[in-house]
Amino acid sequence: MSRIYLDHAATSPLRPQAREAVERGFEIWANPSSPHAEGRAARAALEDARARVKAALGWEGEVIFTSGASEALAIGLGQAKADRRLVSAVEHDAVFRAAPDAEILTLGKDQDRHACVDREVLAESLARPGRSIVAVQSINSETGTVLLPHGDDSVARQVREGGGLLLADCSQSAGKVPLPDADMIVVSAHKLGGPIGIGALLVKDYAMLEPTGGHERGYRQGTENLPGALGFAAALEVGGVETWLTSYPERFEFKDLLGRGGDVLRPGLQCSHIIAVSAKRLAAAVTLIKLDAMGFAISAGSACSSGTLKRSRALEAFGVDEDVAARTVRISIGWNTTVSQLDAFAEAWQAVASEAQSRA
Repeated sequence: MSRIYLDHAATSPLRPQAREAVERGFEIWANPSSPHAEGRAARAALEDARARVKAALGWEGEVIFTSGASEALAIGLGQAKADRRLVSAVEHDAVFRAAPDAEILTLGKDQDRHACVDREVLAESLARPGRSIVAVQSINSETGTVLLPHGDDSVARQVREGGGLLLADCSQSAGKVPLPDADMIVVSAHKLGGPIGIGALLVKDYAMLEPTGGHERGYRQGTENLPGALGFAAALEVGGVETWLTSYPERFEFKDLLGRGGDVLRPGLQCSHIIAVSAKRLAAAVTLIKLDAMGFAISAGSACSSGTLKRSRALEAFGVDEDVAARTVRISIGWNTTVSQLDAFAEAWQAVASEAQSRA
């Protein structure tokens, strides 16, 4: 049996349409900032890609192309015209690197009982002197928990009423579900079938940022990645994971199949393409090794931290027991995941879990 890849939250295979677009981009080899005819042609192609990204995401503000989500976070948090940085406790490590002195916002539950930043803590923080930029992710990369549900703009409204700016890290949701209401949004191409090395910071108004000089209207250093931008636009235009999901909603009963041999973590409202599950008697590393040997690629949390022995910051903040966290793995689907692959994985999981229970 060929291997089955279920680690799309780490990176997703390049879509054929994106590959073709990148190859076309390499034919337009000039620097988009050069004034000659070749440079102007490259600039025209870059601006076309920018317009296509905006249209595909339904964004009416500005688009700053970056090398990926990490750089977009660094620009948004580092160059925002704000005095203080507030970040939710379950943000990706890249957020904490971009804002090492940020104030951490603990989690609570809103009136619908889904995970959210603690509103009272947020209100107290916003009331302090100085303008704040608040970073809250759209979907958590380790559990699939939705922190900014589509259609619920209450967090954005509270931040703005407190005089602040909301930055939403949509690395795991952009191109899959509609964007949340936010002043700045971080997008990564390789999470949705685009090329590695390209992303974007969406900003409602350039006036929210301090310019640094250089490219991208003076808000980013470095020559623009034209092939990457074209591949990014092409990947977005093909359609996201949710397009696939609407065709097979019943297949996600496989979450319950997994639950028979373990515990599915649901700290709050759950997305459809990232699932965290813990085997009852197996450490995460053992589960990964066994399933890898059976031909399945999954992971244990964020790809940026899964190789460490540290307890997951996100799982701890979600209140997951330390023992459960040590047994938790992540399954994430993407644009080329099939029903038969999910069925095969559910069977493999049951086999691994049953073996562990029989040896107990």
